[in-house]
Amino acid sequence: MTVKANKEERRDEQFAENISTKICLETPCQDNPYLAEESHYHGYNLIELMAKRRFVDVLYLLFRSELPSPQESEILEQLMIGLISPGPRHPATRAAMLAGVGKTDTSHLLPISLTVLSGEHLGAASVEPAMRFLRKNRRTPPGEVAEQLLSDSSPPAEGDWHIAPGFGSRFNGIDPIPGKMARQLLKLEGADDTLKWAEQFAQAIAAHNQGWLTTGLAAAVLTDLGFAPRAGAGLLQLFAAPGLLAHAVEFASKPISAMPFPKDEDYVIEYQSK
Repeated sequence: MTVKANKEERRDEQFAENISTKICLETPCQDNPYLAEESHYHGYNLIELMAKRRFVDVLYLLFRSELPSPQESEILEQLMIGLISPGPRHPATRAAMLAGVGKTDTSHLLPISLTVLSGEHLGAASVEPAMRFLRKNRRTPPGEVAEQLLSDSSPPAEGDWHIAPGFGSRFNGIDPIPGKMARQLLKLEGADDTLKWAEQFAQAIAAHNQGWLTTGLAAAVLTDLGFAPRAGAGLLQLFAAPGLLAHAVEFASKPISAMPFPKDEDYVIEYQSK
């Protein structure tokens, strides 16, 4: 067996002498430079932001380098409310409940549930692909895109069919809640082209048991607001974190018997011959 020697290459990158960020500027204290006297975010004083702006405005500011318009603030805030909890059917919420009732250290409750939410199945990992799908196709008639996708793929033998990132079936049906949320957001002045396109796309695939998923809804609004696709996963986790933590804390005060214990006959053990 021939082993190839590793080729040594010289790194010619010029590394920065200091860590630099455009987001935050801290003014050091005169008597202790390790402490900050003031903090500014994209030019806005933090204390003034506390006094004059809402959380949703400052969140937008951190990522977009400017404060949102009233219309942008309204639609982002309503999206955040809609996604504040994945609901008890979601695996991430189940993980939160189990971690809580199992008396997991409280500092670990949210990270455990967010780890489950970070997956591709109705999770944060599918938001960035959904944003890129929408950015790529939103100038093509949604009916044409739907027709092409339907002709290029077919339903799996089992499980849900996601015809495009952020769109598909859930438990072999169309999830009604994301559709209702989309129609609520479309009533707002801040509803823009990507959200409108995505609603038409959802209607075009409805006859094939496909529809909105919450990840697609998040992707559509975030795309219209100008957020970068790579921010999508973390933002979905941020939006859902309050609901996950609330469910975990609720079950942290309950005994282990608050969870069902499957009977022996409910277990299915499959043996495979060697």
